Amino acid sequence: MTSPCDPQVGMYSHINGHPADILDRLTVSELCKGWPVYRDASEWKNFRSLFCHDAFVWTTWSKRQSIDGFIQVSKEGKARGDFIMHRECGTLVDLNPQTRRAVGKMKATITQRFTIPGDAERGVEPVVFDVDCDCRFHFFCLQQPGDPEWKVRYVKLIYDKDKVVPVDGKTAPTFSEDALRRYPKGYRYLGAAQRMLGHDVDQFLPTIQGPEKGAAHGLWLDMYEKMRQWLDGEEDIDLSSPAHGGKAVDGKGKVHLHGNVNDNDSGRNCQR
Repeated sequence: MTSPCDPQVGMYSHINGHPADILDRLTVSELCKGWPVYRDASEWKNFRSLFCHDAFVWTTWSKRQSIDGFIQVSKEGKARGDFIMHRECGTLVDLNPQTRRAVGKMKATITQRFTIPGDAERGVEPVVFDVDCDCRFHFFCLQQPGDPEWKVRYVKLIYDKDKVVPVDGKTAPTFSEDALRRYPKGYRYLGAAQRMLGHDVDQFLPTIQGPEKGAAHGLWLDMYEKMRQWLDGEEDIDLSSPAHGGKAVDGKGKVHLHGNVNDNDSGRNCQR
């Protein structure tokens, strides 16, 4: 379920405005689009050029990685047969011209191909399926003093919802409830399938889905607070997700406790 709460406190330059602001926002949107274009094609030099030297990224299967570490584990994953693609669905940018900070918001679908081996001797065919996960990438970007180029410092996603897609139109696996409940509803099928490949999947990433109708997930609100801190020019921000908790904010802005550790953390009033 999604929440009617507006998670963003203020407004920044995001549409129209001065031509210089428009050009900055277009430049940042190019950085965002580089993720699906360059990573999916293994254009590693182009992909690396999007980022600061000390950039970090978070994904389900890689957890927190430096950008160079992420490129390395991505290469290793592709060598083992990991097949992850991204469809960009639209990108807009929040810009603070005074602090020279921006956050690129890219709606995307992660689509990953999986194969459950068959048994030729027993006449069992392999099962090939995709998991599609709708999500929103957030690119924390900056223009450093004396440097005209915009670069990405951090990338972290909010996961909306996912599903299993049969490649042949009819055959798909069924995951047990035990396998699914390890992960938040925004990426539980993706998490369960990636765990099947041996990945240690992050269980505590932000999702838009709260535990109750109209409830705002605490980590979703926390991500927007981190975006505010970044845009307002704070020197550094902590994007690590709390591993435990149990608060959420309902549609009326009231904080509730609940028992699922995966629907967690940092609940607060979201009436803006």
